[in-house]
Amino acid sequence: MSHQQEDDADYMANEYDMEAIDDDMDDEFHGRDVGGSDSDADDYDYTNNKMQDTSAAEARRGRDIQGIPWERLSITREKYRQTRLEQYKNYENIPQSGEASEKDCLATKKEVSYYDFRRNSRSVKSTILHFQLRNLVWATSKHDVYLMSHFSVIHWSSLTCSKSEILNVSGHVAPCEKHPGSLLEGFTQTQVSTLTVKDNLLVAGGFQGELICKYVDRPGVCFCSRTTYDDNAITNAVEIYNTSSGALHFIASNNDSGVRDFDMEKFQLSKHFRFPWPVNHASLSPDGKLIAIVGDNPEGLLVDSRNAKVVSPLSGHIDYSFASAWHPDGLTFATGNQDKTCRVWDIRNLSKSVVALKGNLGAIRSIRYTSDGRFMAMAEPADFVHVFDVKNGYEQEQEIDFFGEISGLSFSPDTESLFVGVWDRTYGSLLEFGRRHNYSYLDTII
Repeated sequence: MSHQQEDDADYMANEYDMEAIDDDMDDEFHGRDVGGSDSDADDYDYTNNKMQDTSAAEARRGRDIQGIPWERLSITREKYRQTRLEQYKNYENIPQSGEASEKDCLATKKEVSYYDFRRNSRSVKSTILHFQLRNLVWATSKHDVYLMSHFSVIHWSSLTCSKSEILNVSGHVAPCEKHPGSLLEGFTQTQVSTLTVKDNLLVAGGFQGELICKYVDRPGVCFCSRTTYDDNAITNAVEIYNTSSGALHFIASNNDSGVRDFDMEKFQLSKHFRFPWPVNHASLSPDGKLIAIVGDNPEGLLVDSRNAKVVSPLSGHIDYSFASAWHPDGLTFATGNQDKTCRVWDIRNLSKSVVALKGNLGAIRSIRYTSDGRFMAMAEPADFVHVFDVKNGYEQEQEIDFFGEISGLSFSPDTESLFVGVWDRTYGSLLEFGRRHNYSYLDTII
C-alpha cells in the first residue's frame, strides 16, 4: 500500500473535496454574514457557529440529508452526481483494474431499503489520514459510536447528541499501567491510520507501527507497543476478538508484511506471522480457526490461525485488497479490492468466489456484516455505501448515496443502527441510519 502520507492527503483534498462543487459553495458557507436571508438561518446556527444537523423529519420534508442547498447552487444534485461518476479517479495499483473486473459482477436490484436515514450530525467531524485505510468508525451500541476526528478519538451518543473526547494523540501518550512488553515511554504526535473498538477496549494503530490500547471506561492508556521499526511500518488494520476460552485478543495487520496477535489478558505478543507482501487487512473466522489475509497482491490467502499455513489461495481479484469480513455463520467471508469489487467466498469451495459485487466510483475499502448475518455493507472510498440482502443471495441492495470521502462504516452489535463517517472540509459529519421494521412503532424506540 501507499505510505506517502502527505501525497495521500493532497490526493483526497485536490480531487474529491465537496468545495469543488461550485465557486458558489465558498460564498454560501464561508462568506455569510449574520444579516443573511431566512433560508440562511434555516441552515446555519450562528449562536453555536456551526452548520445544523439534519433530522429524519427534515429529510422527509425534502431537505438534503447533508444540508447541501442545491436550490441555491448553479448545479443540480443529479448533474453533480453524474459529474462525479464520470470524473472520479479510482486509485489503482494495477492499471484499468476497475474496468476489467466489471464482466464478473452480479447485476443487483437497487429499489429496496433496509436502513432508513435517521440523522446527519454535522458537529461530529469525521477525518482520515490515509486515503486507502477507511476503518475509523465503530459502534458499540445503537447509540454509541467512536470515530477519529483529527488527533482525537471521539465518542458520540446519538441518544443525547453529545460528544466527548476519549483519547487525544496530538501530544505525548504513555501507558499509566505497567505490563511486560509495554512501551512505557509511549508515543508523541501519533498519526492514527486505523482504529477498532469492541465492548470497552479501544485499539488505535499508527503510521510508525504504533499500537495504543485503552479501556474506554478507565482513565489513561493501558498498553503501548510498536510492532516494528521498519521504515514502511504503518499499521493497516486491527481487529479485536475473544478466544474460545474467553480471553481478549486483537490482530494487527502491518505494511511490513506481518500479522501479529496480542493477548490483552497478559498484555503481550502471542503470535507473529509473516507473509510475502504487505498485509492490508486480516479477519479471523468466528470459530477462530481461519484467517482471511488480503494485501498488496491480487491473490489473497486463507490461512490456519495456529500456524499461518495456507489453506487456500483466493484467486479472482485483479488489484490490491484492503478489506475483509466474515459472515457470522463462519462458512463465507468477503474481500474488498481496488478493482471496484467485493467478492464473497465459501470455505467449502474456494476455487472461485461465490459472487462478485460492483461499486460505482472506486475501490471497496470497508466491509461489515450485521451480527445476525442478514445484511452486508460495503463502502467505496466516497459517496456510496451498499447494503446487501445476504439471505437472498446478494441479489438486492440498498444504495446509500451522498457526497464526501468515507472514513468508515459500522453496524451496531444489535443491528439496529448503521453509522457512516464522512470526511469533507465543508460537509464532514456522521450519518446515522436505523434498521427498517415491519411495525412502525418499533422505529420510534430510539
